[in-house]
Amino acid sequence: MGEISIKINIADRVYPLRVTAEEEEVIRHAAKLINEKIKELQDNYAVRDKQDLLSMCVLQYATGMIKAERQVQQQDVGLEQSIHELDGILTDFFKK
Repeated sequence: MGEISIKINIADRVYPLRVTAEEEEVIRHAAKLINEKIKELQDNYAVRDKQDLLSMCVLQYATGMIKAERQVQQQDVGLEQSIHELDGILTDFFKK
């Protein structure tokens, strides 16, 4: 499927983008979340500069992404350990 042209508004600036139809919904949702986070930060802190608000927003989302990646890695390690334990149990069982 081809690309489509869309316009995304983030922090009162319009960004023209070319995206696939499948990406459009995700990108629009991401822009909505960013704008909501900027509004929340603006309401809770005495910051009005859009650059500062965008930086704070990016920092929060990047921190959340890093935490999620670490959690997935820890889950993968736990799953790998469980598989090794199960393999050991099955190996011992079939040796009998």
